[in-house]
This record gives sequence, structure tokens and C-alpha cells, in this order.
Amino acid sequence: MKKLMTVVALILAVGMVFVACGGQTQTYNFSMATGGTTGTYYPLGTAIAQVISDNVDNVKVEARSTGASVANINLLKDGQADMAFVQNDIAYYAYNGVEVFDGKKVDNIAGMMALYPEHIQIVTLADSGINSVADLKGKRVAVGAAGSGVEANAKQILEAYGISFDDLALADHVSFKDAVQKLKNNQLDAAFLTAGYPTAAVNELAASKSIKLIAIDDEHASALKEKYPFYVQDIIPAGTYKGVDEDVKTVAVKAILIVRKDIPEDVVYNMLKAIFEHTDEIAKAHAKGAMINLDNAVKGMSIPWHPGAEKFFKEKGKLSK
Repeated sequence: MKKLMTVVALILAVGMVFVACGGQTQTYNFSMATGGTTGTYYPLGTAIAQVISDNVDNVKVEARSTGASVANINLLKDGQADMAFVQNDIAYYAYNGVEVFDGKKVDNIAGMMALYPEHIQIVTLADSGINSVADLKGKRVAVGAAGSGVEANAKQILEAYGISFDDLALADHVSFKDAVQKLKNNQLDAAFLTAGYPTAAVNELAASKSIKLIAIDDEHASALKEKYPFYVQDIIPAGTYKGVDEDVKTVAVKAILIVRKDIPEDVVYNMLKAIFEHTDEIAKAHAKGAMINLDNAVKGMSIPWHPGAEKFFKEKGKLSK
């Protein structure tokens, strides 16, 4: 009897060790890099982070305001973030070590889902005398924060018109918020913004000043797409902003959500499952949230999929098996 009790005790002890060492549930606290508080990334990222935190066991996600695409890639590279909103063109550059990431390849990133198109918005005051991108030569222009996706877009679009930053009276590397304030104070003539419309910063400006958006014509848009195939032609519809009463031709890139490669497959899978079971909650946070659906989610991904995302979308019939 004593020997039997000893054997039972040993079995229980081994079982307890197994639970402690191998069966303990892992808890994940993820940092999601988004963008400026007056853009689209931050409010949308906050909503997605909340949905995941509320509906995925042992996973908590905190959305952080950042300098957006390029800065977010570097945060992932340095292990200071786990998930990030980025433009698809910037993700491609990083993964392949080209353009703004020339010689600085970042390959610890993987695709989780595509979100919505991000439109290049070139904003000026109605009485500025600026009527085309060509008119920006010699002007004071906000070109996005240093190292941001906006800066890359501004550089590429100006280039399509034969203009460099050196041709501007001032290439001001400021955030959305600061650009708006400087336009209000007549310290800038125009500003580049890359974001889903309507953008809070532009709404804020239009509430106090008469504004207009500068179009990117078909000829220059075609030249831009030929060199940078991530761009698509689109419009910003009339009425999007106060005082903008006609459709404005522009180009767009795709906003995507990416993650570090080393996040476990099942965790990414479960995060996506929660997102697509609660899209109604996300849509309430920002108008662009309404564009999050299974069809859009697989269009425009410019880097390899994370295995968890690939499994999820294959099960939904959105990626070929």
C-alpha cells in the first residue's frame, strides 16, 4: 500500500511539473504601431486592438501613436512593436531592401491583412494660386515627417512632375497636425497627406479656412504607376470636405496590417478570427473601418503572408490552397 501511494505521488508530481513547464498558457502583450492621432491609422488601430484584446484569450494589444509607415517598419525591426499599420509600397521597399530601405532590408515582417486604399491628398488654401502639382515649384510645402510614407509619396509625385525637394522654397518635414496649423498661419503654401479620407486634419482646416485639393492628372498618374506599380488611380469624391465640390483625381496606395514573423501561427489566426467576427465594432471607429472585409483583406499585400494569416484566408476561400 505504501509503495502504491508513493507511485501515485510520483505520478501527481510529474503531472504538476508538466503543467508548470509545458502546459502553462502563454500570455501575449502586443504593441501595435499606428500613426498620428489626427490620421486614420490611430483611431482604426485602437479599435482593432480593442476587439482583439476583448475577444482573444491571453492576448492584449495596445495601439500606439507613431510616425507611421517607415517609422513603424523600424519599430518592428528593432523589436519595439509587434504589429503595425504601413503602406504597401513601404512594406515592399523594406522587405526587399530597396528605395527608402536601400541596403537596409527588413525581413522579420509578414503580412496579416490589407485594409483600405490610402489616398494622396495635396491640400492648399483656396486663394493660394496653386492649381496643379507643377505650381508647387518654389513654394513652401509640408512633405510629411522625415522617414514617413508621406515623405516617400511626396518625393515620388513631385518627381513625376520633374520637381525635387530642392526645387521647393521649403520642404517642411512636419506631421499632419503641424502642417494644418502652419497652413492656417500662412507659414506653408500646401501640404501632402497620405491617408484614408475623410482625414480629421483636413476637416479641421476646412472648418476654419477655404481649401482646395490639387489633382494628379491622368498623364502624370500613368507615369507614376509605370515607375511605382503600387499606385492606383482614384478620386476623392465631391463633398468629402467642406468647400470641395467636385471630384478630385489622385492616386492611392494600400494600407496594410503587418506583424513580426515570430508571432505564433495560432495567435495571428485567432486575432484575424476576432477581427472578422467584429467588423461592425471596428466600422464605428472610423469610416474606413467599413472597408474591412474578407475580399479587400487579401488585395494589395506586398510581402509574404504570415502562416497564421495564410491559413485563415485559405479556410475562408480567399487565397488559393
